[in-house]
Amino acid sequence: MPQKTTQAPDDDLLSRALVDKPKEGNNVPEWTVSDLSRQLKRMVEGSFSHVRVRGEIGECKLHSSGHLYLSLKDEGAVLAAVCWKGQVAKLGLKPATGMDVVCTGKLTTYAGQSKYQMNVESMALAGVGALLKMLEERRVKLAAEGLFDESRKKAIPFLPRVIGVVTSPTGAVIRDILHRLEERFPRRVLVWPVPVQGEGAAEKIATALRGFNALAEGGKTPRPDVLIVARGGGSLEDLMPFNEEVVVRAVAESRIPVISAVGHETDTTLVDYAADLRAPTPTAAAEKAVPVRAELIEHVGKAGLRLHSAMRRLLQERSERIGFLAQALGDPMRALHPLMQRLDERGERLAVAWSGYYRRLQARVAEAGGRLRHPRDVVRLAAQRLEAMAQRMNASARERMMGVEKKLDRLGAMLEALSPRAVLGRGYGLIYDSAGRVVTSITALKRGESIRIELHDGARGARVED
Repeated sequence: MPQKTTQAPDDDLLSRALVDKPKEGNNVPEWTVSDLSRQLKRMVEGSFSHVRVRGEIGECKLHSSGHLYLSLKDEGAVLAAVCWKGQVAKLGLKPATGMDVVCTGKLTTYAGQSKYQMNVESMALAGVGALLKMLEERRVKLAAEGLFDESRKKAIPFLPRVIGVVTSPTGAVIRDILHRLEERFPRRVLVWPVPVQGEGAAEKIATALRGFNALAEGGKTPRPDVLIVARGGGSLEDLMPFNEEVVVRAVAESRIPVISAVGHETDTTLVDYAADLRAPTPTAAAEKAVPVRAELIEHVGKAGLRLHSAMRRLLQERSERIGFLAQALGDPMRALHPLMQRLDERGERLAVAWSGYYRRLQARVAEAGGRLRHPRDVVRLAAQRLEAMAQRMNASARERMMGVEKKLDRLGAMLEALSPRAVLGRGYGLIYDSAGRVVTSITALKRGESIRIELHDGARGARVED
């Protein structure tokens, strides 16, 4: 309901100016457009500074600036509305045409178009039916992306060393989980405290899930082997943070197995679809996270007794079987005596056989040795053959040398007879020009040219005169 406020003196003046009839003369107040707009703005914002309006979303547009412009309508009227960028992220839902919503904010005026509008500060679906419809549409959308597929789900470790819990640090939920873990199998528990309802809860829950996954294995803060996301029961509106996309996606992306335990057994959230395992209550989540230590000890003890009994029966059966086989076989020495006798006989026969074989080999070696020549005889014969060959080679070489000498003598005589110098003794001579060439024609000589004349007993220089 709109809140009532005390009217300012200017408001009374404006009201009188608007309703009073004009009097004679110029007694009606005169307003500028800007003054009138400012006065109307103060009246509207003062009277409707906090209102809740229910209506169906008509036009809905998210501007590039981040501001959301929309209209709220019912059967008889339309109200323009705007949600500024800083508030859009805090709405908790994504407005769309046709949604039945309840908006909280204040009325203001927009002088640029002479209209009034609502500044929306928060928004909620009007009625459970509308909320369930939105959740179903969101579930179908996320399921189509494969976030709820069974193939994505991871196995919960049988006995985790560290358990991470994302929940409120106060209240019965964390106490129930810790108490149940202590009863069943005490484990190390890391609690990431978060608000579990209200504005900003979804983002903080998603941050906690991603924070646990970001822990390094073997680091100072141990990385949990399994995560529990839990809160107690509540209305559908109270459980809405666990239906937000940011939380559902953080659960689906978690590399650490996640157990969801949100609300009572009949409550279902979208986180339950994305989790690797759903527990009806936080206490049940602790039961699914660890086995009962006493039951494990009892089971191991019984298994040890069964193993001991089984081993004792096995040894007894094997002992009895060996006894039966021993009776069937009898004294093993009875079977060994004939074999030992045969071995002795074969040993003697083998010794005789080797002795005869060795004697035959010696005889063959002696026979072969008799046919072989002594190495000294072989060397002597080889030396004789080598000496004979050397004599034949020397004789052949001497004959070839004598022939060569006779041939050289004949060739020397022929060369001496054919030598031009041989005729010099008979009064002939050789004439050489200045270049040392033999002159064979008188035409080759020029007047004044130096020449050399060679006779059989020497040579003299001369000059051509004519």
